[in-house]
Amino acid sequence: MRFLASEYSTGRAHGGRIDTLGIDENAAPAILEYKRAINENVINQGLFYLDWLLDHKAEFKLMVMERYGHEAADAIDWRYPRLLCIAADFTRYDEYAIQQIHRNIELIRYRRYGDDLLLLELTNATIAQPIEEEETHNAATTNGGGRAAMGERATRTAQTQLDATSPALRDIFEALRAFLLALGDDVQEKVLNYYFAFRRLHNFACVVAYPRTNVLIIYVKVDPRNITLEPLFTRDVTNIGHLAPGNLEITIRHMADFERAQPLLLKSYEVS
Repeated sequence: MRFLASEYSTGRAHGGRIDTLGIDENAAPAILEYKRAINENVINQGLFYLDWLLDHKAEFKLMVMERYGHEAADAIDWRYPRLLCIAADFTRYDEYAIQQIHRNIELIRYRRYGDDLLLLELTNATIAQPIEEEETHNAATTNGGGRAAMGERATRTAQTQLDATSPALRDIFEALRAFLLALGDDVQEKVLNYYFAFRRLHNFACVVAYPRTNVLIIYVKVDPRNITLEPLFTRDVTNIGHLAPGNLEITIRHMADFERAQPLLLKSYEVS
């Protein structure tokens, strides 16, 4: 998470202060709200600020531009704005409520151990339909849907790339997806412009499909210095420009590569 502001005032008309504003590793805007205890309406307050954010995109973009430059500002992905609620605990009613709300909301429980350790545990999360796709779906309801379906397709570049690969590689991707989602109940999948992101609190596997070479490339959060790199299978991309977060690149050409990659995928999941 790249941070932008703390205790950010939403103005006299709106009357509030956002605990933390940031932008995540997938370029999505993020609001973080903190509460020391339970039953402090952290979810309702966060939703109030999330609506403000979607009404003030230009203000947010200017903050990103001033802090991180034009490139970061132009890359903001408004389809997946996030609300992260961090508190000592949540009730079962909180966990039920976010399942009924069509927003990307994550409930994160904190625990302190002495003066030196802080544990953050993802308690529950919801993944909403991308906002542009939601708007497209609404348009399809009234306009017959043909043009809307094309618009939705255009926004899902990662899926389009995957669809252009061979049936055998798509089968490998489905096996890969099933493996990653089965690693834990806290795993979330998001289809972004350039890659499929699998994450807990942050990404642990980002998958890119390349139709021309018919391969899957996976970027994981494993330190390349701690493993033995294998030519044509694993590569250190720490100082090489690449599409997604993660310094270790894994190339998947066939099912045997996927099986070899599984220990590395598990390791990335465990450190995320």
